Parts: sequence; C-alpha cells; structure tokens
Amino acid sequence: MAEKKISDKKLRMAVGAKGLKLMIAGLVVMVAGFFLLAGGGSSDPQVFNFAMFDFRRLVAAPFVIVAGIVVEIVAIMGRFGEE
Repeated sequence: MAEKKISDKKLRMAVGAKGLKLMIAGLVVMVAGFFLLAGGGSSDPQVFNFAMFDFRRLVAAPFVIVAGIVVEIVAIMGRFGEE
C-alpha cells in the first residue's frame, strides 16, 4: 500500500487574524443594534406606547445592524495581505 505523503505546508485558516477581529467587531456592532431595538413595550396591553416609534428604534437601530453586516462582509471577503 502506498504511503501518504504529508506536505510541509502550514495549514491556514480561510480568514486571517485581522479578518477574525473584524468579524468579532461586526458581531458586537450587530448585537448593539439589537439592544437599541429592544424595549418600547408596555406592561398593560390596553395602553399603547408611542415610544416604539421613536428615532432610535426606527432609524438608528436598523442602521447599526446593517453597518454590522457590512463589517462582516468586509471581514469575510476582504484581503488583508496575510499571505
């Protein structure tokens, strides 16, 4: 039976260290966006709370979440010269 040759090439991850740091940063940004979305509810179902329609929940939080997704895409698709 033929013996398998083990190559001396160093195994590399598909995403380098800088990309991994960017992925973690993107995840943190997305979690922050979801925290911005939280709240605005009411303990009494008969009372309507207009706080769920404020700027933070309608504009800022979705913008922060999309920014986190963009950071994730850059982290995955970007080349950072780690060859």
